[in-house]
Amino acid sequence: MAALRSSFTSLNLSANSFLGQSFAPSVHLPAVKSKEQPISIVSKLKRWERKECKPNSLPVLHKMHVKLGDTIKVISGKDKGKIGEVARIITHNSSIVIKDINLKTKHVKSKEEGEQGQIIKIEAPIHSSNVMLYSKEKDVVSRVGHKTLENGKRVRYLIKTGEVIDSAENWKKVVKEKSTELALNA
Repeated sequence: MAALRSSFTSLNLSANSFLGQSFAPSVHLPAVKSKEQPISIVSKLKRWERKECKPNSLPVLHKMHVKLGDTIKVISGKDKGKIGEVARIITHNSSIVIKDINLKTKHVKSKEEGEQGQIIKIEAPIHSSNVMLYSKEKDVVSRVGHKTLENGKRVRYLIKTGEVIDSAENWKKVVKEKSTELALNA
C-alpha cells in the first residue's frame, strides 16, 4: 500500500491534466437517430407453432394463388395427382383444406356413458404450394395470371388455357354451398 501511495505522489499532475477532473466537451454533437429495423414480433399460437406478427401484434396473412371454391390438382405429397375443390383457407400459414383429399384418421372418445367411441376420417390441411389450379374442360394444370377485362373488372385466369376463373357463377355457387352448409350445421 505504501508503494502505491509513493507512486501517486511521484506523479506530477498539472492543471491541464484530466485526471481527477470532470470531462466537459466544448462541442455539442447532435443526437444520432438509430436506423434499426423494427423487430418482428412473434406471437405464441400453440406450443409448437409460432406465427409471424406485424408490429401491431396481428398475424401476417399471406396471399395465395387459390381461393375458396377453386378446382385444384395436388402436385406433391401422398395424394399427388388427385383433383378436388378448396373447402377452407387458412391464411396465416398458407394452408388449404380440400374436399375428400388428405384424409386423416381421428379416434373420438364417447361423450356419454352408453355411447361407443368412433374412428372418423377428417380432411387435414395441405400447404398451398403443393397444389395447382386445374381446368376441368381441358384436363390441364396451370399457373394463375391476373388481367383486367373490358368492363374494368380484374379477374384471375389460367395461363395455359386462358380460362377465366373468377366468374359470377362460380362465386354464386360457392356462396350458396356455404349457406346450405351453415344451415345444415345449425
